[in-house]
Amino acid sequence: MPLPGQLQTLLADLYDAPSEHDVHDYLITNPAVAAALQDAAAPPATDEQLLIAESEAGVELGLYVDAAVLDRLQRRCPLTALDESNLADYCTVLEGVSHFHYVTWSARHDRSVSLLELEVQAEVDKYASALSLLLAQNEGRFPADLFRRLFAACDLLPHLSDEERHRYTEAHRCAARFCERLETRFLRRRQARPGAMLAELRSFYRLGSHAKLRHALQFA
Repeated sequence: MPLPGQLQTLLADLYDAPSEHDVHDYLITNPAVAAALQDAAAPPATDEQLLIAESEAGVELGLYVDAAVLDRLQRRCPLTALDESNLADYCTVLEGVSHFHYVTWSARHDRSVSLLELEVQAEVDKYASALSLLLAQNEGRFPADLFRRLFAACDLLPHLSDEERHRYTEAHRCAARFCERLETRFLRRRQARPGAMLAELRSFYRLGSHAKLRHALQFA
């Protein structure tokens, strides 16, 4: 199975949230095709972008991921060894897969999704999935520096609008707060409780937009 599909399976298993749609069937790696589907004059300015369009038949989706990112991950697979050499590319692909999976899972349950909610969940997904992989790859040893590597800085692309910058900054803040409290409550104490952490993550995944944001900031 190609890597995006494997990452979708990772998220589906993590949250016990299966989807009827395989991300590989919606994957676009040609920037010219991604631009044409959006009637854009230029290719996407980022390495990953979820394409959404409403039609009479419902919602049409496509996930653009730059082919070079996937090629690098094929040579250095994060499912085998996730480290500094492939963490950035892993997060790029995982974010796109997260967006796709959350939208399709929510649509199956007749739930609307806000853009801010989508970004918050993707930030949490990057942390939770990377944590799961690193624990498995390092014989259960807790990766103490993971939180810092994912949340210490928020570097935004210069082309973003003020609205987009605010959304990404707020999503980063909310997710960082939630994931920091997850570590403190379930992993950093004398007796770790991974089962309780998994239950909390699954509950968070199912919260609606306003409840998700409120819980992320108030969770203690």
